[in-house]
Amino acid sequence: MKATRTSRSTYPGSTRSRGDVTTFIALLRGINVSGHNKIPMGDLRRLCDGLGYGNAQTYIQSGNVVLAATDGAAAIEGKLEHAIELRFGFSVPVIVRTVKQWARYLAGNPFPSASQQEPNHVLMGLSKSRPAKGAVAELRDRAAAGEQVELRQDALWIFYAGGVARSKLTPALLDRVVGSSVTARNWRTVQQLAALARTATSVP
Repeated sequence: MKATRTSRSTYPGSTRSRGDVTTFIALLRGINVSGHNKIPMGDLRRLCDGLGYGNAQTYIQSGNVVLAATDGAAAIEGKLEHAIELRFGFSVPVIVRTVKQWARYLAGNPFPSASQQEPNHVLMGLSKSRPAKGAVAELRDRAAAGEQVELRQDALWIFYAGGVARSKLTPALLDRVVGSSVTARNWRTVQQLAALARTATSVP
């Protein structure tokens, strides 16, 4: 069955005219999980190179790419999604932000103490579109066992006090409540991607 193309990003600032090269961070959702949607990171880097995106670097196997491009975020999302579908035969939502946006996310973490003590329990979720009005309130209503939910800019932050595995704040629920595809990374990964992006930005 032919895969369905994922929706384009509509958050403010997702489009920009072609011009100077900018460093971006791209997040692929739901790849290399329990043997499904397998994408080797070497293949992903070559895919980015083939699209003309320079200095493509990946971090771990969950689909995190730092790249340089003159395209805007929405264009990068669309091109990567289309190329992945053609190359691997399945559809994967891709969410892209600039290195400057990522730095603001880093600075705006609402759970600094929990992030220091339990970095794998603090997740930052990014969505295709800005979270729907009332999304945070609904997620808070469903939170349990000390879980906390905050929205900073367009980033949804969740502290899974009891761990992610048994939480009712599942990826499917986040998608439904937020109103578009959501992909999340833990605090450790958020930090590592920021460091990788800073290094890439400093390369002449």
